[in-house]
Amino acid sequence: MLIDNHHRVHNYLRVSLTNNCNLRCFYCMPNEELPYTAPASLMQLEEIDQIASTFIKAGVTKIRLTGGEPLVRKDAAQIIERLSKYPVELTLTTNAVRLHEFFDVFKKAGIRSLNISLDTLKAVRFKEITRRDQFQMVYDNLLRAVELGFSVKVNVVAMKGINDDEILDFVALTKNLPLHIRFIEFMPFSGNQWKDEKVIGWKEILKIVGDEYDMVPLVRNNHDTAKKYKVIGHEGTFAVISTMTSPFCGDCNRMRLTADGKMKNCLFSKGENDLLSALRRGEDIQPLIVQNVKSKAAERGGQITKDFKTVDASAMENRSMINIGG
Repeated sequence: MLIDNHHRVHNYLRVSLTNNCNLRCFYCMPNEELPYTAPASLMQLEEIDQIASTFIKAGVTKIRLTGGEPLVRKDAAQIIERLSKYPVELTLTTNAVRLHEFFDVFKKAGIRSLNISLDTLKAVRFKEITRRDQFQMVYDNLLRAVELGFSVKVNVVAMKGINDDEILDFVALTKNLPLHIRFIEFMPFSGNQWKDEKVIGWKEILKIVGDEYDMVPLVRNNHDTAKKYKVIGHEGTFAVISTMTSPFCGDCNRMRLTADGKMKNCLFSKGENDLLSALRRGEDIQPLIVQNVKSKAAERGGQITKDFKTVDASAMENRSMINIGG
């Protein structure tokens, strides 16, 4: 087992397949012309397989594929097929632009749940946020995923003055659809224009929903990042991922692998261990994995104070979100 110095067992690995994306969301990508990692510097299919196998032998039971946008990678289907042979829960986070091309791949690989990133239900606003005119494709693919029986979580980065007026619109979707809407508090990363006044927090979101609906809290499972709720009479649910106002680090079980093969023990961690270079040198990467987990800070990478309003985003040492992996 992979256990850190705070007695947390780590069995969930998030693997970024690429830092390329077919959308250009400002909070994820610092600028339109972000340079991408050269293909030779990315983990190749066999390397992803070898690294994943090492993590699984160390106790990983769940793998989530992320990006950038994982489905823009040319060998995404082959990677999914290869990882599906392992006795782990395999899942994926996507912006859904190319989702229709992969439903059969997912079914064959045993993928039963998907996280879909969607920050607005308005086509014009979607284009403003993503700098691409793809709303209808994303929304149609989301509905198709539900029709095909996938468990669908919709990730909504909630930002004041940008999409906070749509919170009730998203919750309304859960009335007749078995969707799990997850509002994510706006988090600081390199170059993403973060300001504390843009954060709409967990309690603010609950008040907005509570003023309109009768709702009940749902039981929190171990390692949940989301505080979950259900509007009475609705088929689906909603939740808040309260990274900034009420962190959930106490029983964190997550590790991250960037597309260029660097291991991060937290979304906000400064340090990384270069697993890919070690693998290419023929070294055993298991000690590096153990070392990385052992060095994990108690909370939020040790970079965010209790009061998020005092955070100086420009002083944080980290990558941009697209270079970490969603």
